[in-house]
Amino acid sequence: MGAVPVKVVCENRKARHDYFILETFEAGMVLTGTEVKSLRAGRGNLKESYARVENGELWLYDMHISPYEQGNRFNHEPKRPRKLLMHKGEIMHLWGRTREKGLTLVPLRCYFKDGRAKVEIALAKGKKLYDRREEIAAREAKREVERALRGKE
Repeated sequence: MGAVPVKVVCENRKARHDYFILETFEAGMVLTGTEVKSLRAGRGNLKESYARVENGELWLYDMHISPYEQGNRFNHEPKRPRKLLMHKGEIMHLWGRTREKGLTLVPLRCYFKDGRAKVEIALAKGKKLYDRREEIAAREAKREVERALRGKE
């Protein structure tokens, strides 16, 4: 039995830069037909999107899925709120954790797994400006050390 093929549609690269990722979860997405076709064509965008628990349900906001070219009058609203599917216990766990100060739900990537649209949601804590500067400084220092070691050989 081989590995399950995963086709990544879109990624939120900025999320890893702006947040500390504490936990990740996989959630299914409730989509219309034209949304699925548009996502299969790679026309999704996760920038500025976020998730929230409301009335015991998980919702994804501000994810942009471009209208499908051949969709005519049955086309979808590009930025409509989309329901995410997870087990009730996981949703309640996320609800409890997001009540803590500074924790939020951020989508990291959208992909197809076994023909179903999924989104990877992360429980994240926002980075402050100095955290980002420290991260950049550490990356630069590591690069300098590697350069110095390469030069000695």
